[in-house]
Amino acid sequence: MSVIDAFAFILFIIHSFISFIYIESFLSFIKISVQGARSDPGFNGNLKLGVAFGRNRGCSPGHGMKLVHLFGRAPLLEKFTWKKMDFAYPDESSRQLAIANGEYVPENSLPVGIEIWRNKLFVTIPRWRDGIPSTLNYIPLDANQGRSPKLIPYPNWAQNKAGDCSNGLTTVYRIHVDVCDRLWVLDTGTIGIDETTVQVCPYTLNVFDLTTDKLLRQYRLRSEDINQNTFIANIAIDLGKGGCNDAFAYMSDELGYGLIVYSWEQNTSWRITHSYFMPDPLAGDYNIGGLNFQWGTEGIFGMSLSPILADGYRTLFFHPLSSYREFAVSTRILRDQQLSQNSYHEFQVLSSRGPLSHCTASVMDENGLQFFNLIDQNAIGCWNSMLPYAPINQAIVARHDEALIFPADIKVKRGLLWIMSDRMPIFLLSSLNYTDVNFRILTMSVQTAVAGTVCDNILWRFTKNQIW
Repeated sequence: MSVIDAFAFILFIIHSFISFIYIESFLSFIKISVQGARSDPGFNGNLKLGVAFGRNRGCSPGHGMKLVHLFGRAPLLEKFTWKKMDFAYPDESSRQLAIANGEYVPENSLPVGIEIWRNKLFVTIPRWRDGIPSTLNYIPLDANQGRSPKLIPYPNWAQNKAGDCSNGLTTVYRIHVDVCDRLWVLDTGTIGIDETTVQVCPYTLNVFDLTTDKLLRQYRLRSEDINQNTFIANIAIDLGKGGCNDAFAYMSDELGYGLIVYSWEQNTSWRITHSYFMPDPLAGDYNIGGLNFQWGTEGIFGMSLSPILADGYRTLFFHPLSSYREFAVSTRILRDQQLSQNSYHEFQVLSSRGPLSHCTASVMDENGLQFFNLIDQNAIGCWNSMLPYAPINQAIVARHDEALIFPADIKVKRGLLWIMSDRMPIFLLSSLNYTDVNFRILTMSVQTAVAGTVCDNILWRFTKNQIW
């Protein structure tokens, strides 16, 4: 343990003792971590109006929204829910025509990614099956659209045409907004999934100016960046101290086991390979939503970036989906094309999160607080990066055995966590019940979520949270 880590840990111990009102919740977390418990024994799994431990802290739902009772530290607000995803056609006759000709099949849409910018909540839907009219969409947050709003194609219908390789978007997974009001969108150019996949367009990075809704740049990945197994479903954006031109995109190749780096200033890309990008052969077994299945080939997936450190660079934290570990590397390595090819030992292995800790997406706020989706536990976890990465320094901030079945994406914006859950394994391997709510976007207060947990810290408070 470094001197800095030791000092931070001592501060945490002192804080824990003087804040005795929170000791009970801290001890309960340790018990849950050790036992690998998946749910609070006192909770019956039903959706209820209420707040965990009866603590509201002044948060109240808006029109048409409700609170979800859960095991955790904060009220979890159901912002939007859907049984099936629907789209904002110009009129009902257009919608019915799309259904009749197969352009829109309501049961075939599965949302996988979210992002927030000002009054827009973006939602992505990959074209895994036929009948997906638009892959990149948004919901206006400044209008009352009800609890199940229809998705509006972004930037428009025409630019969501599958197979239009020059002007359209075919399949989009996770996306990112930076502080320069740019939306980074990687189009995989694929239709279908697994053995049904057809590559109809090249992998293409699209960057939109959100203030004008115009495409700023389109960059096709080089043939050297991908291989025959490539499947890229996540992206992280690294803004340095040099302003908006000092930007790099990191794209995780989940099945090709690589990391593709794109430099905005140089307008070029390169591929990095490492054994840490590969799945753990002991972590390929999953039990989610009542299904047992094996995803043994799922490599590097989730990524989050630290704040800029003293050396002027960030740390990229990443994990394979089929793994219980987190890994890390300085962006000083990733940003240098030559250095990135000869720096194997610069990549760091962090501790295991323990059993039942497969993780999809993760995010880190500007205070160095990481949140991550624990899909085995129907839960959201946290880690304060001022402390060593270990189960004892992590906590569960939300768990719900209905509302959080497969949390697929997570973001932080203006002091709020935004979470997308979508029951993906049931959609892919079984069949969804379309009379039930299947897809949810939920929010919770960051400050309230971590209060009294090991993730809280006396050295900072949540005053300027933002998306990187």
